[in-house]
Amino acid sequence: MLYALLKIIFQLLFRTIFRARVIGAENLPQQGPVILAANHMSNWDPPFLACFMRRHVAYMAKEELFRPPVFGTAIRMCHAFPVKRGAADRAAIKTAVEILKLGHCLGLFPEGTRSRTGKMHKAEAGVGLIAALTGAPVTPAAIIGTDRIFANGGFLPKLTVIVGKPMHFTGDRRNKEALAAFSQSILDEIARMKETVR
Repeated sequence: MLYALLKIIFQLLFRTIFRARVIGAENLPQQGPVILAANHMSNWDPPFLACFMRRHVAYMAKEELFRPPVFGTAIRMCHAFPVKRGAADRAAIKTAVEILKLGHCLGLFPEGTRSRTGKMHKAEAGVGLIAALTGAPVTPAAIIGTDRIFANGGFLPKLTVIVGKPMHFTGDRRNKEALAAFSQSILDEIARMKETVR
């Protein structure tokens, strides 16, 4: 209920104030497990991306966000779950795997944290690992403009999200180099998609 209400509110906000456009939304599979992987520049990214997807998106979010009781309860109601940053969080990975095994959509940011410069960081191996453990395809999404919302001279920038074709991990899940390379290939595809928009 809360998720559906917030989705309507955020869609209205982003379309009317930030002239948001979505390219390639049909590329996100509408059934079965899927990882929606995007670049991360702003706290606006999770609601911006999720509100334009036809499916509910469950996000892995830093555990600090769950500490305020009211806000923590609200984001849990919107399918978010906590992850400890800076270390391998087995509980978060287990939750992510369970979400995908139930056939849902999992939202991840392969960089692991926000980029405050707009330039993408190197990918963490987590998205590759989760894809390998579940066999779920990874749909890349390029978010453009959220780093300039009320900042960096943008204030009310035009926002864009581009959704790419699903990508599949086909290597050995025990091979850390293969997992890292797959994760980086997702970010490379996101960077390529960002370059298509001027």
